[in-house]
Order: sequence, then structure tokens, then C-alpha cells
Amino acid sequence: MVTNFSLHHIYKLCVTLILLLVLAKPNVASSVVRFGARPDGRFDSTQAFKKAWAWACRSAKPATIDVPQGRFVVRPMYFNGPCRNRVTLRMKGTIIGPSDYRVLAQSSVWLMFYNINGLTIHGGTLDARGHSFWSCRRRTSYCYNGAQSISFVSSKNVVVRGLKSLNSQKSHMSIKNCNKIALSYLTLRAPSGSPNTDGINIQHTNHFSIENSVIKSGDDCIALGPGTQNSIINKIACGPGHGISIGSMGNSLREDGVENVVVSNVGFHKTTNGVRIKSWARPSTSFVRGVTFRNLIMYNVYNPIIIDQKYCPNNQCPHQNSGVEISNVKYINIRGTSRTKEAIIFTCSPSNPCTGISLEDIRLSFGTKPATTTCSYVHGTSRGVVIPRSCI
Repeated sequence: MVTNFSLHHIYKLCVTLILLLVLAKPNVASSVVRFGARPDGRFDSTQAFKKAWAWACRSAKPATIDVPQGRFVVRPMYFNGPCRNRVTLRMKGTIIGPSDYRVLAQSSVWLMFYNINGLTIHGGTLDARGHSFWSCRRRTSYCYNGAQSISFVSSKNVVVRGLKSLNSQKSHMSIKNCNKIALSYLTLRAPSGSPNTDGINIQHTNHFSIENSVIKSGDDCIALGPGTQNSIINKIACGPGHGISIGSMGNSLREDGVENVVVSNVGFHKTTNGVRIKSWARPSTSFVRGVTFRNLIMYNVYNPIIIDQKYCPNNQCPHQNSGVEISNVKYINIRGTSRTKEAIIFTCSPSNPCTGISLEDIRLSFGTKPATTTCSYVHGTSRGVVIPRSCI
């Protein structure tokens, strides 16, 4: 019966149906080379990509844009909708940023997909060549803001499979105001010392899933922000990076919350955090509820399990109480090693204590030594074996 399906099964069924619909319809295809692109790693192919997109977007039939093997230089550009039919970007080659990092750094986004209903991106590599930008950021603040590599805004029915994103200047991928986004078999990679190179940032999005992916970054592997609902994160290798975060929440007084999230089967390798919920210590109408963290392995992680409602980077602290309500959060079958003695930290709000926090079958150690748990203003339950000993 459908009522017995998990969110995970429902999302997989939806993705399968989308792909079957794509394959069932007659399709027209053309290569970016036909529109003037050159795979030599030097020629500016931006205009060719724009012409290819315009052709595909106005096609009366589902259209496929082929990006063959080679290296194609593309400057910041928008892939705008709405389109007449579904568009597929089928990539074997690599799209690279211009050699002068400032060309991308002056733009907030490198490749923007906007207002599209029905998009598939299959395979391929994006290389933003962010090393020069990171070097500038380490020397001075006068480096422009930097660009996210790929962004999906106000779009729905999007499938991205097998894409690699390398050396992003800032976040590899951002998703905002979207519905039904399915990501799988991604590789997102930037060095651990690269600043603000989040893997994926999601906000104001319903029905999001990512599976079977590897994320190595200088910031959060995945960050779920305000307005994120019904999300599945499954079979992920995270690290280096800052772990998987919900938040930061409470950035403003009136803010949408995060709800119905499942994070499962994730390995964290020497990350700053494992699974984290963070909010600013200021009034807010926001919330985090209905979250499950299940079947996680921590390999020498600084903060394996953490709720921080006094989030305060760069010592710019509001010094108030967080209004974000955190409730019904489950931690099930989490094991491994903590790089700090406090393996579990729940620092909740005095005015809005965390409620419905559940620990079940937890085994975390401080290397070969016992770890500890710290709790402030948290209420919940413990079941099964919980090591370190629960303070709930």
C-alpha cells in the first residue's frame, strides 16, 4: 500500500516516472559545437551555449543539448525559462571558467537555471578554477564576492545525475524557490582550506533529494536553510568540510522553518561537525521539526551531534534568546569517533527549549577514551544503548 511507503521510496518513484516520461517522448538533439562552441579550453564558447539553449528552450519537442568531450570556456550566463518542453543537457565534456578569476568573481552565480519546468542534466564536469580567487581571499578582502558554480531558482521537476563540480569559487550548488529537485551520483570537490565552498545550499524548496554522492568542501557539505520541506539526504560521503547543517536559522524575525527531513547512511570523514542544527540567539518565528538522522558513521569528527542555538561566527553575537523552536528530532544508530571529548552537545534556547529530542542506539567515543554529553534546555528521551551516557 502507498501509505506504507517511506518518503525515500516516493521520491525514487517520482524520479523514475520523470525519466520514463522523458524517454517516452520524441526527442531532438544537437551539439553545442554546431552553434559555434570549441572544445579547446581557450575559445570563449558563451554565445554558442546561449544559442544552443535558445534553440532547445523554444523546441516544440523535448530537446537535448550535447556537450561533447573537451574543455569549453563559458562566462557567467543565465539559462532562462519558461521553455516549451523538457530540456536535457547531456554532457561528456568539461565546462571551465575563464582564466581570469575576476570574470566569475564579479557575478554571484556562474551558471544560473531560472524558471524552468522540466530539466535534466546528465554527466559532465564543471571546473570554476577557483584557486586564484581563494588565494586573493586569503591575502585581502578586495576580491569581489565570488560566484556559486551552478544555481537553480524558481524551477521544478529537475533531475541532475552524475555531475562533477570542481574548485568552485564559493558554493558548488544552490537551490532556491524550487519544487521536485532530484540529485544523484554527484561529486562536489574543493580543498578543505577553500573559504565558503559549501557543497549544496537549499532554501524555500519542497521535495528535494540527494543520493549516492561525494562532497568534499571547505564549508558545509549540505546546508538546509529556511523554507526547506520534505527532503531526503541518503548515501553521502561528506568530508572534509563542516558536515550537514540545518541553518543557520533565525536570521530574521519572520522566517520560514525547516520540516520533514531525513538524513541517512552518511559517512563523515574528519569534518568540523557531523549533523548540526544552528540558530542565532535572537527572536524569530522560525522552527525546525520532524527531522531524522539515521545510520551515520563519524570518523574523527569534531562535533558529531550538535544543536547550537547560540550560533555566533566571527564574534558578532546578538546576545539574546533564540526564538527558533526545535522539536521532534531523532538520532538513530549513530556511531564512530569524536575528535573532541564532548561528542554530543545540545545548547538550546532558554525561552524555547528543544523538545521531543530522541537518542537511540548511539555509540560515540573520544578516540579510545569515553566521550561526554552536554545538555542545556533540552527535553526528550533515550532508548537502547546510548554512549556517551545521555543527559536528556
